[in-house]
This record gives sequence, structure tokens and C-alpha cells, in this order.
Amino acid sequence: MTTDKRKGEEPVPDHLGSYLSADQMAILHKIEGFGWELKYVRRPVFQDTVVIVLSADGRSIGVLEEDGRLNMESDIQLREE
Repeated sequence: MTTDKRKGEEPVPDHLGSYLSADQMAILHKIEGFGWELKYVRRPVFQDTVVIVLSADGRSIGVLEEDGRLNMESDIQLREE
């Protein structure tokens, strides 16, 4: 069994502006127009925030880099839901 490491935190925080840069917010709004969605925001202790997005068909995942680039070659893995 996988334990939930969020400890009560939501996968997408209500106050995204405090976690995402202006560049990340701008590209997120653009790719949402193509059906992509913000899946979750990883907030590891003492590490940079990682913003995970999912394509409309659910087959592609990406990481929104700090400078607003969409990294499709990340080795990030989603947890099974």
C-alpha cells in the first residue's frame, strides 16, 4: 500500500501564485487551451517546487520548468490513483 505523503495538503494548492513563477503561470494558461491540465504541485522539503501537467488524452506528462519551458523528457512518474 502506498502512503499519502501530502499529510492533508491538496494536490493543487488554492494559492498557485505562491508556488508558480510568472513564467509558469503564463505557459500553464496557454497549454490549458490545448487541453492540458495541472495535475499536481510537488512541494518537497528543502527542494524546488515541481509543477506536473497532464495532456488531454492522459498519455503525456510534463514538468513546467521555473523559466516556463514545458519539459516533456522528464523522468517523472505519476502515482497510481
